[in-house]
Amino acid sequence: MSTSPPCAKDSPAAPALKRALTFRDLTLFYIVSGLSVRWVATAAAAGASTLTVWLFALVGFFIPLAACVLELSSRYPAEGGLYVWTCEAFGPFSGFIAAWTYMMSNLPYFPAVLYFGAGSVLFAFGARGQHYTSNSGYYLAFALAWLTFITVMNIVGVNAGKWLNNVCTLGSTLPIAVLLVLAVISAHRFGSATSFAPHELIPRPSLANAIFWSTIFFAFGGCEAGSFMGEEIANPRRTIPRALLAGGTILALAYIAGTAALLVALPSTAVHGVDGFMRGMMTLCTRLDASGISVGWLAAPIALLLGLNAVGGAAAYLSSTSRLPFVAGIDCYFPPVFGRIHPRFKTPWVAIATYGAAGIVVALLSQAGATVRGAYDVLVAMSIIAYFIPYLFLFASMIRLQSRPATADTIRVPGGRPVAITLASIGLLSTTLTIVLSVIPSADEPNKPLAIAKVLISTAVLIGIGVAIFLRAERKRRSLGAPS
Repeated sequence: MSTSPPCAKDSPAAPALKRALTFRDLTLFYIVSGLSVRWVATAAAAGASTLTVWLFALVGFFIPLAACVLELSSRYPAEGGLYVWTCEAFGPFSGFIAAWTYMMSNLPYFPAVLYFGAGSVLFAFGARGQHYTSNSGYYLAFALAWLTFITVMNIVGVNAGKWLNNVCTLGSTLPIAVLLVLAVISAHRFGSATSFAPHELIPRPSLANAIFWSTIFFAFGGCEAGSFMGEEIANPRRTIPRALLAGGTILALAYIAGTAALLVALPSTAVHGVDGFMRGMMTLCTRLDASGISVGWLAAPIALLLGLNAVGGAAAYLSSTSRLPFVAGIDCYFPPVFGRIHPRFKTPWVAIATYGAAGIVVALLSQAGATVRGAYDVLVAMSIIAYFIPYLFLFASMIRLQSRPATADTIRVPGGRPVAITLASIGLLSTTLTIVLSVIPSADEPNKPLAIAKVLISTAVLIGIGVAIFLRAERKRRSLGAPS
């Protein structure tokens, strides 16, 4: 790398990565990694009050996160992003644990999002496709095939990987754009299916809604992932802030407008489940067809686009998150082979291949003795608490690093240090609260203490494994006389 991670003073020199990601590529990356259509259906199923929850998540999590990523990626634009920032603020142990929990928490995300895509694609084949809705083999085959393809594409080169991400952006933007048009037509013909009176917009906090709140905050995560590829971005100090502003604006508007449109077109009870968005679209198309507006033909292409949206989400996170084991390999916390760059493709091929293979293993394990819907729900629930731990490090790093002078070319948060600390503190508080909410089991959980214990114990085990790997690597480094 052109700039080694700052907490790796003894890192061996690595071959140069290819700076192939432009402003357009990174903007589309932020959209495809952050805009998952399944969250629109999840939000709409909760009714009009979810629009207020979206605003809370926007102000309490997304804006602070984007502001921190903007400045931290400008201060330290090296490969690894979060890992590098946390190393700078708190040292290599914290940096490794932040990267470890991020890597591990994203593994269940791959089969989870691809199951959503597999379920959506079935709608394109009508009654024949619906025969496979309960076929776990079909869902598993869909996930394994796409994970293999994504892994190979990212190994072949940054250009191949970025074009996969770029094309998959259509899977999120087009369905929501079509939904907005159909919602306007439906509202003109039939009026709004949902009341947006002020009292309907007030969220009603309860134990039953606790997981929902954390899910909405979870939907806004991801804008930090682009910075993991800092040394594969052309002029990262300039490109990341511009792309983050453009992609983040589209992301926020799409979630809020898409949820509102779905509620205008349909009552919340008509949108539910893993395939809620597609079922809602089909209900809307059937309704408009009956009124003389022929839009039923849209169902098949929209279903295929939703499958593309799921593939894009998996591709974006696999390509970006696989850079974390790469920099950990360079720092020798993982075997040094992880830090190798392919001489022809200029990609960290060992890290990508290993991370892709790990995703495939998790997909195989996820179907062991579980139904499709049960596996999907378990995977989503498992990923929430571990996924947010790295954000604690990110926001805390932002606060701590404000005491260090910034270089002349660093892009600071508007308002300087006071605003930066305030935003990071809001993000830190929101993240902590979200972690607490994610631990609370749903109302239909028969054994709530056991459910809480499982989440906490599994998280502790996950962190414990990371600590053991780090300590073993540190002992090996000391035995070789290398500085920490």
